[in-house]
Amino acid sequence: MINFNIPPYTGKETEYMARAIQNHKISGDGEFTKKCNAWITEKTGVAGTLLTTSCTHATEMAALLSKIRPGDEVIMPSYTFVSTADAFVLRGATAVFVDIRPDTMNMDEKLIEAAITDKTKAIVPVHYAGVACEMDTIMDIAKRHHLLVIEDAAQGVMSSYKGKALGSIGDYGCFSFHETKNYSMGEGGALLIRDPENIEPAEIIREKGTNRSKFFRGQIDKYTWVEAGSSYLPSDMNAAYLWAQLEMAQEIYDDRMATWNLYYRELLPLCQDGRIELPVVPEDCIHNAHMFYIKAKDLEERTALIRFLKENEISTVFHYIPLHGAPAGKKYGRFHGEDVYTTKESERLTRLPLYYGLEPEKALYVCEKIKEFYR
Repeated sequence: MINFNIPPYTGKETEYMARAIQNHKISGDGEFTKKCNAWITEKTGVAGTLLTTSCTHATEMAALLSKIRPGDEVIMPSYTFVSTADAFVLRGATAVFVDIRPDTMNMDEKLIEAAITDKTKAIVPVHYAGVACEMDTIMDIAKRHHLLVIEDAAQGVMSSYKGKALGSIGDYGCFSFHETKNYSMGEGGALLIRDPENIEPAEIIREKGTNRSKFFRGQIDKYTWVEAGSSYLPSDMNAAYLWAQLEMAQEIYDDRMATWNLYYRELLPLCQDGRIELPVVPEDCIHNAHMFYIKAKDLEERTALIRFLKENEISTVFHYIPLHGAPAGKKYGRFHGEDVYTTKESERLTRLPLYYGLEPEKALYVCEKIKEFYR
């Protein structure tokens, strides 16, 4: 069976986790948490990074820092994972969904401005498949309307837009290090903070609303409760697992990109014959080979394709069920404008197996079976 995903493993993870135990520091903000924070900060150019227990929690922190309150509205795509909306719905805001572009599956930047009301507080672009949204347009809209931008870059580690790392362009960026991502700590994420003045408030929220981080740095002689917060610190053992991969980030990137390019090259004739569609990467975007997908003609064809591949020992998946059609989406959000592409395109898309260490012969076998299906 060719798995859809195998969590990344480099060989150093166990050694580093053991070191965290030997250091008698397995809670948050130990040696490996600090190494990961520093690596992300250096790679992205943000003012600061805070490793979190998940990308969901990173987005919740961004919502808290943005002072999202009941009655506010937040603009986002409906084609995304539930966490994108949950973080703001938990604060009492309404999720305002706009349609996607059929080429990148990202939120259509041309539809954002029409969805803005006097209640709008933030825009949340989701960089699907590690391919950037049209951030110049989004940042211009946000500036003119005095809105915050919170990048859902869950899939965007090592991706960039016009030379800028995804997650570093908006006020806040959110990474995921879930086991399905290019770099993993099992469950985990990171909050990227663009502006230096927002680092201390973020540290306070992450440390249960205390100024404990300043205490540990020796800046104050005791710490206390200063603001509402929660516990968003991951274990240093999780960070140790992640550090083993960040040390080899380029090698993992190159390995995944080789598979992505193989898929594209092998399946391009089917695309040229009009049988399937392949991913589109705009000229200004450098992606990270987070996923490779193909689009079938319609839902019926996709269902048959997935069934055929499963019969041939190949595991594929689809996502997402658009949020605006879900029970909670109807309760906590609304779709602005017409759903031209969100539902239609989501019903066509199939993700192929892609993970660090996927053997080329297995990827070729996947391609051969797809070709066989279409023959």
